[in-house]
Amino acid sequence: MAAPMEVAVCTDTAAQLWSCVVWELHSGANLLTYRGGQAGPRGLALLNDEYLLAAQLGKNYISAWELQRKVSTGNLLVILSRHYQDVSCLKFTGDSSHFISGGKDCLVLAWSLCSVLQMDPSRILAPRHVWSRHTLPITDLHCGFGGPLARVATASLDQTVKLWEISSGELLLSVLFDVGIMAVTMDLAEHHMFCGGSDGSVFQVDLFSWPGQKERNFQPDQDVGKVFRGHRNQVTCLSVSTDGSVLLSGSHDETVRLWDVQSKQCIRTVTLKGPVTNATIMLAPVSMLSSDFRPSLPLPHFNKHLLGAEHGDESRHGGLTLRLGLHQQGSEPSYQERLEQLQAVICNTMEKNVLGGQDQLRVRVTELEDEVCNLRKINRDLFDFSTRIITRRAKRGMSPGRPAGSLQEPSSVWRSRGMAGAR
Repeated sequence: MAAPMEVAVCTDTAAQLWSCVVWELHSGANLLTYRGGQAGPRGLALLNDEYLLAAQLGKNYISAWELQRKVSTGNLLVILSRHYQDVSCLKFTGDSSHFISGGKDCLVLAWSLCSVLQMDPSRILAPRHVWSRHTLPITDLHCGFGGPLARVATASLDQTVKLWEISSGELLLSVLFDVGIMAVTMDLAEHHMFCGGSDGSVFQVDLFSWPGQKERNFQPDQDVGKVFRGHRNQVTCLSVSTDGSVLLSGSHDETVRLWDVQSKQCIRTVTLKGPVTNATIMLAPVSMLSSDFRPSLPLPHFNKHLLGAEHGDESRHGGLTLRLGLHQQGSEPSYQERLEQLQAVICNTMEKNVLGGQDQLRVRVTELEDEVCNLRKINRDLFDFSTRIITRRAKRGMSPGRPAGSLQEPSSVWRSRGMAGAR
């Protein structure tokens, strides 16, 4: 491709002709279809621009496709049992350092992927943050850009959308609506937040217009020009184009709509065969439109159990084996140990770059102290020199019998006065 192409990837519950369809965002042309299973709500993800993953509706496995052909499914690395009820949504940060889970237990949990993959049986896996300010089940969440510094938007049936900060865990903003919110997303610049309601409306919240105010009520009658209307049933998914000019929405009314953000007008409607479960805008990877492309690393053959062959799964060959924690071979360090070593190297490098090292810092402090002493000596010498010059001039300008401070008149003045008296 000469330039990046934006495509829309959609799924529905019917899956009569295909499981997933890809169409060009602006022209609406159908580019690709994937078959095999029914994708569940908010269960679609792109892996390394090479694989398309879909959590299956009502089943306990994940379907995985190469972007040009179907491949094997399902691998289990670790089990997290922190939610008390069903998990309704799961999202990774842009750098995959953290992932966020939301459930019907009204909780939103922020997890560190590195800590989860340690697989140390003596440790109890705990999330980095537990956000419990919602009072009804979580329906959707969105992770902004920034990795561990990203902001997370969460939607709930309690008619609120809340904005959180991963680094501190603080609540930044809470917006109250008149209806339950089923979907939420933000543009790349995080200037606007879009919230899909259970009545089919999509609300636009301007984040930059409410600085320092954590709680707000969204009133459609007063917020003129901030509502997208057209869906006849609840909105299930939202996505914004890269430039922020186009909004994609999916609904239980079996349609996917494309909106112009500025005018709030619907510019395209695509009708599917069932309620829409996923609809997202992404930059099409090269592998999606090239039939000759193959993944750089093969997707491994997955096992059904946590410890794989130890529980009766057959060992297979030809896949990529990732060994973590207990599965490390010999004296080879685990990925967690390698990460800690890398972080130590980075900290030492930053300290040397900023402070120049402890030895260099002490040398520099000594040099600065010597320079300060030298400047003080120069200042003292200048003061003494100026004092001597001023006092010397004062002594020369005084007459012998006059009080101090009187100046002696020149001899030419005395001569002129004497001549005048003789006359």
